[in-house]
Order: sequence, then C-alpha cells, then structure tokens
Amino acid sequence: MRILVADDSKAMRMIVIRTLRQSSVQIDEIREAVDGADALAAVPDFRPDLILSDWNMPNMNGLEFLTELRAKGDETMFGFVTSESNPAMREQALSAGAGFLLTKPFDGDRVAEVIGSLVS
Repeated sequence: MRILVADDSKAMRMIVIRTLRQSSVQIDEIREAVDGADALAAVPDFRPDLILSDWNMPNMNGLEFLTELRAKGDETMFGFVTSESNPAMREQALSAGAGFLLTKPFDGDRVAEVIGSLVS
C-alpha cells in the first residue's frame, strides 16, 4: 500500500508513520506532505492507495484538500488524523468523501482496525 501523510507538523508526521509501521497494514511506500497544497500536488505522481491528512494546516487545510481532490474526480481512500473531533466535524469529513476520522492518540492496532475495515 502506498500512503501519503499530510501534516504541517514534522513531529506528527513521524508519529503517524511510526504508528503505521507498527501496525499490521501492508506498506510499500510512504510519502510526506507539509500541507494540503503540497499533498494535492503529490497525488498525481505518487498515486497513493491511502491518504492520511491532518485537519488544520496552513495554505490548504485537510478539508479543502479533500474537497479539491474529490472535485478532480480522485476517489483515493482518505482519512483524517486529528486531535479534534466532534459530531459536526465527523459529519463534515464523511460528507466531503473521507472514509474515516481517526482521533489522536491512537496506536498501531487502532490504525490497522480502521484501515483494514476499508480495504477488506
């Protein structure tokens, strides 16, 4: 599985990547993006199977990134990894085309459970 991780925090990207590697998810390659605009630019060449994005980022936030991605007809599996979560936010994410919203903190088992349910 090719995974694109978008987060403006280098430390958070490293935590997400480490957790992915500790999970049972089959990973072929992981790429990083510093915000939604950077991630959107990376998608055509990288062609990820899964995108994990923070919600709050400068330049282009995660919801804007997802909306733009879907407007281009891209249906890549997409999930938010965020410290904030409320019912309205979850509904907004799912309505925009996200497959899940994973709330921090999380571990490898939780990541595998959420991603596994979408790829099975």
